[in-house]
Amino acid sequence: MSGPSFNSSAPYETHVVLNQPPPFAGRQLWTDDIALMEAIQREGAAAFAPRLAVYGGLAGDELYRIGFDANRDRPRLRTHDAQGHRIDTVEFHPAYHQLMQAAKEHGVAGLSWHEPQPGAHVARAALSYLHHQAEAGTSCPLTMTHAAVAVLRGQPHLGEWSRKAAAPVYDPRDVPVADKAGITLGMGMTEKQGGSDVRANTTRAEPIDGERYRLIGHKWFFSAPMCDGFLVLAQAPAGLTCLLMPRRLADGDRNAFRLIRLKDKLGDWANASSEVEFCGAQAWRVGEEGRGVATIIGMVMMTRLDCMLGAAAEMRMALAQALHHARHRRTFGQPLMDHPLMGNVLADLALESEAATVLAMRIARAVDHAGSDPVEAALARLGTALGKYWICKRAPAFVNEAQECLGGAGYVEESMLPRLYRQAPLNSIWEGSGNIQCLDVLRALAREPEVLAALHGELEAVADRDARYAAALQRWHDAAAPEEAQARVFCERTALLLQAALLLRARSPMAEAFIRSRLQGEHGLAFGTLPAGLDVAGMLARALP
Repeated sequence: MSGPSFNSSAPYETHVVLNQPPPFAGRQLWTDDIALMEAIQREGAAAFAPRLAVYGGLAGDELYRIGFDANRDRPRLRTHDAQGHRIDTVEFHPAYHQLMQAAKEHGVAGLSWHEPQPGAHVARAALSYLHHQAEAGTSCPLTMTHAAVAVLRGQPHLGEWSRKAAAPVYDPRDVPVADKAGITLGMGMTEKQGGSDVRANTTRAEPIDGERYRLIGHKWFFSAPMCDGFLVLAQAPAGLTCLLMPRRLADGDRNAFRLIRLKDKLGDWANASSEVEFCGAQAWRVGEEGRGVATIIGMVMMTRLDCMLGAAAEMRMALAQALHHARHRRTFGQPLMDHPLMGNVLADLALESEAATVLAMRIARAVDHAGSDPVEAALARLGTALGKYWICKRAPAFVNEAQECLGGAGYVEESMLPRLYRQAPLNSIWEGSGNIQCLDVLRALAREPEVLAALHGELEAVADRDARYAAALQRWHDAAAPEEAQARVFCERTALLLQAALLLRARSPMAEAFIRSRLQGEHGLAFGTLPAGLDVAGMLARALP
């Protein structure tokens, strides 16, 4: 007797895929972002809008897609070639170079320098914000390259370096700077015995002649080691000094430094960070000997701005991912976002994201005008520290809340959210952690009267637009000057007031919700605790058309 018969042609489908959102890629990150487009108009960069639209389309499609490749295949350090020669080379996935090329050619690292016109710093900030949403790791060398120009352009003997760093050209070849039309720049500040306390550095800079030195020592964090040159701090005879160390010497030889290892980082996987030893490497002095910290101050303002932009960009992308999912996913008979509690969560995230974007772009305008307007210079001095502290501090919790909107899918690497979550803590740590920023805010307000005056002017300009805001501002005025231990709560309250003022100045429909929730206390400690009576549907429609 034969066994049961099976029809080999019968289908063996186990399930049909239903109720899944379509792929996210293919979005236009510029036209999707109403708050960003309004900010660009308001902060004086309207002339650059067509170029931002082009990059927004590129970032939301091609760059978004290849960003996954750049992070999946991490950089590899090759210290020696097959014949045993020291080469100290870092190999990247081709997608990394494609991302860098697109960014350099569109001005992410140099627009404000190679096209110096009103609004250029704001437009460059917007380009950085758009690029960071697609792939954050490449933002590290792009930021350092842009910021280094602020220091190098004042050094006549380094004119070639500043021009080529600003140029819209990417050339990854490991050749001397003279053979390139465009270059990238990295940094080496931190040593084993001190992080933010760079005055504890022990690396020596021994004079060779008037401008050249020989470096002996180490750096514990040496960022983007395949750059063409690096700004480093070292102890010269007169004290801590800033120097520019080339990767290749003019004759083509490798400079005398050794890459020891690449850092195994929590996130930022597409970018390489390393440890390095200097074995008599040649470098040029930047600024006066013994004035290293003062020399790099202009660079610090630029890098802090980009930390703000990066955190705001991460929040923006996480929000877009959550909204995209919630609009297409159905639960219990209706779209996920139509559930009132989910609507509260998403609206709260949208509110936080817009406030971060508005603040970052306002400070970008202050940086843009700092060279010609003392009030804007004072606001930039304060705002880069205050904004870096607050926006960067908000990003990790924000991204985690967005992950939760997707449930388990937000914890899986096919989603972008795990990468964003790993990336989110970086900007609060890099370029001075939260305590450093808060202490800098207190120091600026106490020692520089023009900084306090600029802040008062910004906050008081809109006091007549909302009585609740005016009452919060008065409470802030009445509070005693904070002691160091209270610096964080003071900076938090100041940042919230400044964000509220900017939303009022922009006449944003988000202003009322922000004032009620962030200033009046109608909010819990978690996202999704907005008060009743808000136009949640309108807030979500504004957040992502």
